[in-house]
Amino acid sequence: MHPPEFKLSSPPEDLISAVKFGPKSNQYMAASSWDGTLRFYDVTANQMRQKFLKEAPILDCAFMDIVHVVSGSLDGQVRLFDVNTQAENVVGAHKKSIRCVEYAEFVNGILTGSWDQTVKLWDMREKRCVGTYEQNNGKVYSMSVIDEKIVVATADRKVLIWDLRKMDSYIMKRESSLKFQTRCIRLFPNKEGYVMSSIEGRVAVEYLDHDPEVQRRKFAFKCHRNKENDIEQIYPVNALSFHNVYQTFATGGSDGIVNIWDGFNKKRLCQFHEYDTSISTLNFSSDGSALAIGCSYMDLFSEPPATVPHPAIYIRYPTDQETKQK
Repeated sequence: MHPPEFKLSSPPEDLISAVKFGPKSNQYMAASSWDGTLRFYDVTANQMRQKFLKEAPILDCAFMDIVHVVSGSLDGQVRLFDVNTQAENVVGAHKKSIRCVEYAEFVNGILTGSWDQTVKLWDMREKRCVGTYEQNNGKVYSMSVIDEKIVVATADRKVLIWDLRKMDSYIMKRESSLKFQTRCIRLFPNKEGYVMSSIEGRVAVEYLDHDPEVQRRKFAFKCHRNKENDIEQIYPVNALSFHNVYQTFATGGSDGIVNIWDGFNKKRLCQFHEYDTSISTLNFSSDGSALAIGCSYMDLFSEPPATVPHPAIYIRYPTDQETKQK
């Protein structure tokens, strides 16, 4: 039996930008980092199997399939890595840094979101861009894709909803109900809405249907805050990930805390122990059996601490008690 939680060996050496489990797998995982590496792990064996090193920091990654991983980097390049043959290709580029990379199973393509205010769709077999979509003059900060649906969170607290069947224009434009900059957005597994987080210790649960009855269910809540000497410390909520089976979700903050929430019943299900630094990224495996937790110091204080904690990836096997709606 595996322990309920363990630390992965050979973690990145700088901020961990993304941890992603392979499709339908809780064994294989990729991690991208500001150290310019894309790492591929066999989690069960606690082993790094491959490491690709680039000059530019990598801001996100996504699996095409279990042996092909795509990265988006600070230099705007989209790269395809083959874990088996160690081959790598530059597929194309954005004009500015790429912040988000997502696999769109619906069209068997890769979507990238950039600070150049566009989302691009890539055909990885032909290794070319097959569509460029303007994001209403907003830098892309976070993006989520399920089936035909895409939600894009941009600068100026905007959210654009797109449909992959009809990409000539977005189908909906929303303003974030949170007053501060968006950090992360994720669609519900049932596609009825999305959850988004901000730099100011808050999370919003939103629904797409305009019906007033449905809209009444939306809400926002404070989290990732604590009191020190009667002063409230408020932390960015950097990461969100859904449990696809139970439709509950995890949040990770710069307070080093991971919480699991039941968004439908508006309650917290559990809180894990405190990690030694900010949670920069989170990802549940597709069946929800494993949660990857990326911890990295995120320049939270004007003066860095005397010893900056090393980046670390924890793999946790949460129980039903922690993740299932009560």
